[in-house]
Amino acid sequence: MFSSLDKMIRLWIVALQFSELIVSSIVHMLYGFYIFSTAVAGDLSQALNELLSKPNMNIEVKEEVVPRDTSTNEILPPIVLVHGIFGFGKGRLGALSYFAGAEKKDERVLVPDLGSLTSIYDRARELFYYLKGGRVDYGEEHSKACGHSQFGRLYEQGHYPEWDEDHPIHFVGHSAGAQVVRVLQQMLADKAFKGYESTNENWVLSLTSLSGAFNGTTRTYLDGMQPEDGRTMKPICLLQLCRIGVIIYDWLDIPWLKAYYNFGFDHFNISWKKVGVWGLVDCLLGNSGPFASDDWILPDLTIQGSLRLNSHLHSFPNTYYFSYATKRTKKILGVTVPSSIFGIHPLLFIRVLQMSQWRHPPDVSSPYKGYRDEDWQDNDGALNTISMTHPLIPVEHPSRFVKDDSDCHPLQPGIWLVLPLV
Repeated sequence: MFSSLDKMIRLWIVALQFSELIVSSIVHMLYGFYIFSTAVAGDLSQALNELLSKPNMNIEVKEEVVPRDTSTNEILPPIVLVHGIFGFGKGRLGALSYFAGAEKKDERVLVPDLGSLTSIYDRARELFYYLKGGRVDYGEEHSKACGHSQFGRLYEQGHYPEWDEDHPIHFVGHSAGAQVVRVLQQMLADKAFKGYESTNENWVLSLTSLSGAFNGTTRTYLDGMQPEDGRTMKPICLLQLCRIGVIIYDWLDIPWLKAYYNFGFDHFNISWKKVGVWGLVDCLLGNSGPFASDDWILPDLTIQGSLRLNSHLHSFPNTYYFSYATKRTKKILGVTVPSSIFGIHPLLFIRVLQMSQWRHPPDVSSPYKGYRDEDWQDNDGALNTISMTHPLIPVEHPSRFVKDDSDCHPLQPGIWLVLPLV
């Protein structure tokens, strides 16, 4: 009798998991289609208006390097906004802006288009060449280990070619973008760019993190990463569906579509023109392509992946560090729950609830010494609040929590100033 009941409970759990997967997949697909269709509709409307007003004008959507007015902004360093996972830079998705149009308000604001699903390492390399110019060099050793081309996109003209210690940059990173900047700064300190032997950490004047992914997120496990290692995916999960969709998208290699939105895996060369049908099969089976290694974004966003990254990243004494954390939870009778029903987007509400109730499997070793589930319950639906304040694992970096802006003065470099929760 008890055996039969146990089997019934297990079947119910499996059925609920499949139902959740189906609903989650449909919701994410609809949301993605909504974003894409909104961008297309906006561009068509803009193109139609321009066509009617200037019939002889050639309409083309592309990113251009606009010469900066050095006479007025010579002493003011640029501000580089770095997007997070599934993000996009200026020139992608038409007139849509990841950073709410910030790049349109000041010519010093730069929004690079980095791989939306590529690894933190690859994106840091891309960011360097976006600013300095030249062909992206991912490094020979890294490229061989991960099975992709050593060289990527060519920036014929850098967006800030004078970048050096005397012309440093303010960086603002959202989500995974904050970790990208930290990896880039470490690369600069390690002189990791061939042909640029004079780089150092002081090329980064400041880093401001907006809900930065410093210590990983339990969202990755809910979406399908294995909590045992933080590297591999569960056989059936949302990420597996995402993997299949991305591989087919890149394999089809439709020029106008990829110009509109690109996941960033061009250096893996999985286009049908290069690998054929059998190459597609090989990628789908997990034998080749970006998902056959750890060289994509999700392994970097697990707690274990963040620990691996943080183990060789430093906070430097001459750089100013700021972070803003977000939270959409509260405690009721000691239980962490979403802070509001009407104040949170329905999609995010479900994700906030899931993350607040997630528990690390008891039969799996903890991701780091001193891990506690309760520390990771507060979240905003995408990241855990504990991950956003400052680097904590494997070693906590110097930090100071401030209540208002006056507590920041005088500004002190080399420590993380954690601003009030948003």
